[in-house]
Amino acid sequence: MSKLLNNILFENVNHSNEDFTKHYHDTYTIGLTYKGFLKVFNKNESFYSYEYSVRINNPGEVHGGKSKEWSHANFYPTVEIISNLYEEIFGEKKIPYFQKHIINNKKLFSKLHNFFYAYFNKEDEILVEALLIDALSSLIFDSTLYTKNDKEIFEDKKMIKQTYEFINDSIDTNFTLEMLANNVDLSKYHFLRIFKRDFGLTPHAFIVNERLNRANNLIKKGLSISEASVNVGFNDQSHFSRNFKKYFGYTPSILQKNSNIIL
Repeated sequence: MSKLLNNILFENVNHSNEDFTKHYHDTYTIGLTYKGFLKVFNKNESFYSYEYSVRINNPGEVHGGKSKEWSHANFYPTVEIISNLYEEIFGEKKIPYFQKHIINNKKLFSKLHNFFYAYFNKEDEILVEALLIDALSSLIFDSTLYTKNDKEIFEDKKMIKQTYEFINDSIDTNFTLEMLANNVDLSKYHFLRIFKRDFGLTPHAFIVNERLNRANNLIKKGLSISEASVNVGFNDQSHFSRNFKKYFGYTPSILQKNSNIIL
């Protein structure tokens, strides 16, 4: 299988009725709805993803949703994959951000479907990569809203970026509100108000989300569930598993068993 897609998470799920709490990823999310629907909450707006629609989330974009009989396929390409392709097309190193969360474009849907089909059926690497480039280049040409020069997540939200870096420097720390507020030279009141307004999550939800993102990557790299949970600051494995399923829609044991493909 293509080395380009090593450690990239894929999902292929039938008839989901899960609710997904608001969360974010440090990657893009690109997905297709085949049947049923997902009611999505994205950037304080609600959308419906019906069959034959394409869903896009930019890195750091807060989203959640409620599904009903939802059959879908997702994958989570890194910023590096998308920005490298953008550079190949336009000759400059930039990161595209996409305009619409839900795209009703049957041509794009078909191209992404062909890529997913080839990947899940373990077709030759050259075919999978060609289909990936064809689909992503169409997305870049048709749906790029703006581009950024900097690779850093949350670069356009200074306080969020500082908090993100502070948490990631010591992910297993038992953070207090005072610690987070002092880190950005604000009172606890102003930190809470501005953080929630600018990001859409509470600081506690943000910390849990970042720990779960980190644990997800550790499990994909081969760590046990207990090792991953302790490394990111969860001392109670059942608490970790409950939160993991609430955010991602599947348990850490399913991720561990299937590596980078969730079926």
